[in-house]
Amino acid sequence: MVSRLRTMLFRAAALAGLLWLTGASGALAHPLSFTEVTLTLGADGAFEAELIYDLDALALGAPIDTDDAELAAALESLPPEAFETRLARLRRLFERRVRVRFDGDPVPFDVAFPDHGTPRATEAEIPTVLGLTARLTGAIPEGAATVGFFASRAFGEVHLTILDPARGIETRSVLEAGARSDPLDLTAPVAAPGRAEVAGSYLRLGFIHIVPEGLDHILFVLGLFLLSAQLRPLVWQVTAFTVAHAVTLTLAALDVVALSPRLVEPLIALSIVYVAVENVLTDRMTRWRPPVVFGFGLLHGLGFAGVLGELGLPEQERLLALVSFNAGIELGQLAVIAGAALACGWFRSEPWYRTRLVVPASAGIALVGLLWAVERVLS
Repeated sequence: MVSRLRTMLFRAAALAGLLWLTGASGALAHPLSFTEVTLTLGADGAFEAELIYDLDALALGAPIDTDDAELAAALESLPPEAFETRLARLRRLFERRVRVRFDGDPVPFDVAFPDHGTPRATEAEIPTVLGLTARLTGAIPEGAATVGFFASRAFGEVHLTILDPARGIETRSVLEAGARSDPLDLTAPVAAPGRAEVAGSYLRLGFIHIVPEGLDHILFVLGLFLLSAQLRPLVWQVTAFTVAHAVTLTLAALDVVALSPRLVEPLIALSIVYVAVENVLTDRMTRWRPPVVFGFGLLHGLGFAGVLGELGLPEQERLLALVSFNAGIELGQLAVIAGAALACGWFRSEPWYRTRLVVPASAGIALVGLLWAVERVLS
């Protein structure tokens, strides 16, 4: 009995360590899985592009998921000359890896970091020296007919907004890492994206928010999957979770309900802990499990709504975009369940399935969820 307990604890600790290395480090970093870009075309013939990204990490050449406190401390410890050298290199990085094109040709721009030295950086909740905003300013060539934007793969996926206030036009698009935007015609009215384009775009965004970007949601779904080797308990749980998060995602997207991420994110982490711990304590679905999962689904829906709020909804097709995003989330959840079934399906009928797989895996998930909850409260 002691030997079996020792083996179970070792497996749980190993799994927790693996999950921690692959995902928990991101909880300490700026929560940026993409680069937000707003390109504004001024009536005075100038343009301004603001890029939201982790500038401290870029300046030090560090991965985006590096602990922000460590990045800030490293920059603050540099001598003044070394710090200015880093800033100069960072400006050159933007000049080399970002392009604002008019009629297909890149135009020069100046690079500034307006958050540096201001309360937006010095008083930020997440430690930072340079802040998150890089501002590129330049002149629009006379007679330019098209404009386009490009950022290298160093900036990841780009969520691009182009504003043309003089024509009252605002366009939004999502660019894969290293992709160019389609040229925007500056001489003709902009046609709104078609329904198929909107549906496909938001379906994809919903899916990738689960796979691969939603590690906390993945662990929650895996916790639901691990409860029992029978299909019926899984169906009940997934149904309750799906209905609940669809409700709050819709209400939040329509500005009916709102809750601070500082409260929602720690509670989501604790929901992971709950389902995982219950998996360890019982091998069958209790009568209170579906209602509890439904309640947790309401929280996860608010988390999804936060992401959707950053993306925005097209004015003409808000309902279609919302339904498509929800559908993408469901497809992502089904992909997680299908992957788990393929990995574990061969063993779910074995007598040792629970003791050797379910209990250690659930214990590991609970440990990671608890660590996330503590970090999210402290950050």
